[in-house]
Amino acid sequence: MNICVYAASSETVDKKYILAAEKLGEEIAKAGHGLVFGGGRQGLMGGVSRGALRRGAEVIGVAPKFFDVPGILEKGCTNFIYTDTMRERKQIMEDMSDAFIVLPGGIGTLEEFFEILTLKQLGRHAKPIAVLNVAGYFDHIQHMLVKAVEENFMKEECLKIFKICENMEEVLEYVNMPETVDVRHLKNI
Repeated sequence: MNICVYAASSETVDKKYILAAEKLGEEIAKAGHGLVFGGGRQGLMGGVSRGALRRGAEVIGVAPKFFDVPGILEKGCTNFIYTDTMRERKQIMEDMSDAFIVLPGGIGTLEEFFEILTLKQLGRHAKPIAVLNVAGYFDHIQHMLVKAVEENFMKEECLKIFKICENMEEVLEYVNMPETVDVRHLKNI
């Protein structure tokens, strides 16, 4: 199974986040899975790839050509795919992956999470989506999504098409489970 991990590329974040990403990469590899990620060598993105590579996993980096400047991309990947655009990058990552894990991040990571979640709600895929809530990072997003349900902006069933997990064991257990939620009735188009 290939697992796509969305994560921050910032090096200025607290090291606890980077260490958690490295541990996740190791755990993905130990479970016999491959890693698909955004190709960066810094921050959590770099951490998850280092952990996976250290344990011998197949690691596929995907990044637009304009990111190919010294020090930005992880050149030690098993395979590296260059794209022309960010949209092409996301599509390739989605197509190559059997499950998705979201780590803490900024606008780009959150955008990737909400896009893959929206696509699942619309029935465009049925792949597991797990969020690793390192140090409570996603607590406010969880509250926001519950508020969206309470205010009728979102159906309650949408909260069941992904899982916010508090530890790596829970994340890996969730992504290994077959999807059981039927999303066909969730479409709001």
